[in-house]
Amino acid sequence: MTDRNHPTKKRPTIAIGLDSVDPNVMEKWMAEGHLKNLKKLRDRGSYGQLNNTVNYCDIPTETSSTERLWVMALTGCLPNTTGYWGPVKYNVNNYEVEHETEYSFDYKDHPAFYALGEDYKVAIFDAPVAALSDQVNGPQILGWGGHAPHTPSHSHPPELFEQIVEKYGHNPVLHKDYGCWWDEEYSSNIKKNLSISVERRTDICKDLLQQEEWDLFLTVFGDTHSASHDFWHLSQSDHPLYPYTADKRAAGDPMLLAFEQVDDAIGKILEAAPDEANVVVFSVHSMGNNVTDVFSMLFLGEFLYRFNFPGKMMLAPGKLGKKLNPPNINPQRKTWPGEVWQQKHSPNPIKRLFRRYLPGSLQTKLDNLLKSSALDTIRCPAWTTHSLNWQPAMWYQHLWPQMKAFALPAFAAGHLRINLKGREPNGIVDPSDYDSLCMELTEKLMQLTDARTGNPIVKEVVRTRKSATDNSPNLPDPDLVVLWNETPTDVIDSPEYGRIGPVTYYRPGGHRVPGWLIATGDGIEPGSHLSPGAAIDIGPTILEVMDLPTPARCDGKPLVKKVSVGSRT
Repeated sequence: MTDRNHPTKKRPTIAIGLDSVDPNVMEKWMAEGHLKNLKKLRDRGSYGQLNNTVNYCDIPTETSSTERLWVMALTGCLPNTTGYWGPVKYNVNNYEVEHETEYSFDYKDHPAFYALGEDYKVAIFDAPVAALSDQVNGPQILGWGGHAPHTPSHSHPPELFEQIVEKYGHNPVLHKDYGCWWDEEYSSNIKKNLSISVERRTDICKDLLQQEEWDLFLTVFGDTHSASHDFWHLSQSDHPLYPYTADKRAAGDPMLLAFEQVDDAIGKILEAAPDEANVVVFSVHSMGNNVTDVFSMLFLGEFLYRFNFPGKMMLAPGKLGKKLNPPNINPQRKTWPGEVWQQKHSPNPIKRLFRRYLPGSLQTKLDNLLKSSALDTIRCPAWTTHSLNWQPAMWYQHLWPQMKAFALPAFAAGHLRINLKGREPNGIVDPSDYDSLCMELTEKLMQLTDARTGNPIVKEVVRTRKSATDNSPNLPDPDLVVLWNETPTDVIDSPEYGRIGPVTYYRPGGHRVPGWLIATGDGIEPGSHLSPGAAIDIGPTILEVMDLPTPARCDGKPLVKKVSVGSRT
């Protein structure tokens, strides 16, 4: 690091987020000598994993929802406090769903931990799910890169964003990392563009660090998020597709290569920082083999369709006990929704025959020509411009008013809503039956098994309300949250509603609960362990490293245990 006097006599703090980095994978790669800079920081500081939970009915429950966890990390507050549970908003008045892709949380009532006012010089670069704050004395650049940053591409001062782009270029991954694992052209491009993204991000960070002597410099690498989503099956042997990818792994582990480049970038950024700087590196949550996407987006919606309309099936019909072929490793359609749509069931044998061969646009015309009852029809994703039309859960939306319970679109755990009288406009479940229905659904969900192994796929079903009349504005939209076991599958069995699948796997990597944090600096004992904590503790911990108190509004707490080292400068 460069030797630089700090005029305010405060030790500068460099905080670097690595989005969606699994702590167990990181620890393994550090032990194998791959992530040298991260290992140096861990050895000379304090380290620990974060066990992320939220409170449902006053009971702590694990959570891996990306956007929610970033707001938790930046505010230091639980969703019960902020009322922010994620960017998908269900409108109880009309069964509509809104998906906020830019402004997810305004931070007015719950400021970010780094909104420190005029007394502290702060620079923020590319924090996801963030908003510009007038309480930050320094540049803020948001939405330059990252996976689904949920914030516009803008800055304070306003002209700074374009200046950054003019000097370093756009981020080549931004809004372009949503391809399919079977698309060779996409995989090749994302590998190349992630490398370019890391290089440009590193240069921007070095430039910003040289411009001013910051009290706090915060940046986040979203590149690890993209790499973990796209390359998990090429890197980690616990994914069901891994045994079929030996030829694609011949050129090396693309996820490891991306992580090594980010590790190298950390070293370069710290070389541009003051020698005496405190350093905090963290991940608010992690990644693993993907159980959440297919389970929450597809299986749950189809299970609830069959639950509500006994004897009917809509997607991926299968036969209990039938011998299973290996997973589909050669999908033919260009998108995952396109693959799923081909498995739409129809009682009409002519429709079933032609569905195998017709493109989606002609299938829509066929559906209109050979009309079916409303209960035998789901909405083709091509029929709507809704930003969540790619989620199969949304294809049943027109049927929700007729269902006792339905699956809301979700990105992590399964979200199940009760169609309650007096709350929903066409509610059909009497409040007196609310508890018994929740119990019945829980029992039937717990019976779901992986058809390939016979193992249960549901870990726990959590109630979010103590009663049918519990309608605090800070409660989440679902009445039941389904937590999945951590082994993915492409086909599930229900003893009552039959087999669903096999279906094509979606993204290989999916979000998991654990995060982690490394803190080094004045008074932090090398090789020590953090106190047990969660994402809400990241902001308070950075403030503690800066010798600043945790605001009373925060639910979180500092995790570092400082030792006395004499007077600080």
